[in-house]
Amino acid sequence: MVKIQNPVLTGFNADPSICRAGEDYYIAVSTFEWFPGVGIYHSKDLKNWRLVSRPLNRLSQLNMLGNPDSGGIWAPDLSYHDGKFWLIYTDVKVTEGQWKDGHNYLVTCDTIDGEWSDPIYLNSSGFDPSLFHDEDGKKYLVNMYWDHRVGHHNFYGILMQEYSVKDQKLIGPKKIIFKGTDVKLVEGPHLYKINGYYYLLTAEGGTRYEHQATIARSKDIWGPYEVHPGNPIITSYPYPRNPLQKAGHASIVHTHTDEWFLAHLIGRPLPKGDQPLLDPRGFCPLGRETAIQRLEWKDGWPYVVGGNQPSLEVEGPKVEEVKWERDFPVKDDFDSENLNLHFQTLRIPLGSDTLSLTDNPSHLRLYGRESLTSKFTQAFVARRWQHFNFTAETKVAFKPETFQQAAGLVNYYNTQNWTTLQITWHEEKGRILELMSCDNFTFDQPLKGQEIIIPNDVDYVYMRVIVKTNTYAYSYSFDGTTWFEIPVTFYSYKLSDDYIQGGGFFTGAFVGMHCQDTSGERIAADFDYFIYKA
Repeated sequence: MVKIQNPVLTGFNADPSICRAGEDYYIAVSTFEWFPGVGIYHSKDLKNWRLVSRPLNRLSQLNMLGNPDSGGIWAPDLSYHDGKFWLIYTDVKVTEGQWKDGHNYLVTCDTIDGEWSDPIYLNSSGFDPSLFHDEDGKKYLVNMYWDHRVGHHNFYGILMQEYSVKDQKLIGPKKIIFKGTDVKLVEGPHLYKINGYYYLLTAEGGTRYEHQATIARSKDIWGPYEVHPGNPIITSYPYPRNPLQKAGHASIVHTHTDEWFLAHLIGRPLPKGDQPLLDPRGFCPLGRETAIQRLEWKDGWPYVVGGNQPSLEVEGPKVEEVKWERDFPVKDDFDSENLNLHFQTLRIPLGSDTLSLTDNPSHLRLYGRESLTSKFTQAFVARRWQHFNFTAETKVAFKPETFQQAAGLVNYYNTQNWTTLQITWHEEKGRILELMSCDNFTFDQPLKGQEIIIPNDVDYVYMRVIVKTNTYAYSYSFDGTTWFEIPVTFYSYKLSDDYIQGGGFFTGAFVGMHCQDTSGERIAADFDYFIYKA
């Protein structure tokens, strides 16, 4: 029997929706403003997972141009029924203020890694939609219902309406079937039919440290729903010493071996040293990750085995362990015509006029576009931080002619929080290496006056970042063998949900390659490889 080590999906992999197709298991996770939209992971044993699909990979399915930070894809729902996969998702266009403008869609595909359909529009009444396939052939959409009225609680309840496959739209009456508990902030609904009861699993308490999951049941799909007597079914809030915090936003799977498991999100705070345990609870630069717990049934209710807090190690299902080969190489030499699935861009796909793997073979070529503060078109390719300690490295050729042109290595949370080591140009010094940081929209250039001059005979500059749990620092080399660390320390916690300001705090830290040209000339930078090594 396998032992599951939590989290099973490390780094920013939030809002897991787990489903089974035969003896295969899949988890879909949120991607927010990162493109392509939605990540789908595959497992045979619930322990070992590999990234197999990014279903929303063309503009006809998802166009997030101008979307706010932490807008975009919230809490997708994946199900398998009628011989095909069904994916429900929200594209959130506004995150701050009284409204959460978002639109809910459905796409389908016969295979998990095939070409998914163009979207069918469903509604815009609230986020976190999911689709329930009832035994009588009917299908129902549930989503949280947003109340923008001043003086009202924004999370009004869980709305349900029937979905017609024939008409490709929602039909019939709409009803609020569950108002949540007094914890409030009810969202993330999933419906299940088990032993004659309809079970409604929801998230409550908000997605920070107060987070939890609630389950309620009814004999009638339209309610009323009675709440689990041991509510919440999972939470970390009363357990501040548990290394897996923020537990909530869950979904249930029934295995082919007749066992039950719960997939849910967690966050792992940085070690706090001698700081107070409770205020603040901590900072999670790896974002919200995915964990799995075993469920048992008592008196017609599911319970997390071992109590309602998350466990670091869980007894897996009664299956043989199936390990996968790495789905991201330690070193990517850009020899393929397609980017690895772990790489993403911001908000939109980058056309061949911005990103090319063929213009200079065995290189990722980026043609300079807008700044790292832009919500429109950035020439930026990045992947998640997945470890507290890692090294990322690249090798770049770039010949700027103005200070408006820059290219290099970036550590990024959102448009207001990032740092970069970049090649740019200086009127007196020529080509230089400089650091730039953006800290809640306060900008700094820590090397000002001490920029590193790049020798004229150097074509490629090697760049490296070493992340050591709480801090990280950049290094450079002109020959790939002799490295120089730049004596400026950056803090990991500043690339976390818990540090940033504003209405969205949902993603996690990324590291990647960027080319900026605000002159509009779109000069190119050539990246020869990218290393990510835990």
